Amino acid sequence: MKRETIFLKIVIVLMALPVLAICIFVVPPLSSFVAELLPEWAFLQWIFMIALYITAIAYFIALYQSLKLLSYIDKNIAFSELSVKALKNIKYCALTITGIYILCLPLILYMAQVDDAPGLGGLGMVITFGAFVIAVFAAVLQKLFENAIEIKSENDLTV
Repeated sequence: MKRETIFLKIVIVLMALPVLAICIFVVPPLSSFVAELLPEWAFLQWIFMIALYITAIAYFIALYQSLKLLSYIDKNIAFSELSVKALKNIKYCALTITGIYILCLPLILYMAQVDDAPGLGGLGMVITFGAFVIAVFAAVLQKLFENAIEIKSENDLTV
């Protein structure tokens, strides 16, 4: 393991810990709060909980793909199809998170309005737009890597 990437790998692991804690300690009470707000639509509690857990799974998959990308950098195969595939998976995970939060945003905004917590609505929008920015950035990197691989293969053929 190279010293350059060890710090990034540690950061990625540390990024997973708060989300894991949120999944354990925050999501269940938050989803039961949905049932208290809308007792006639109590089934939304389960839909909201499942949606939050799906976004957490997508987040952990994206972190795992980032770790794989760093391991490819360690092995000096950063510009390979494996890296492009990892970036593609990161892009799809970020788009999944964006889509699910867009679908849940009306419920989040309603909860923020009823509980008089405007930060909750802002947090939902920040997560949505942040995930979208990550998806766009991963798509740009994916395209750059594809072009670099193509140029590399052309150079290998000319030599």
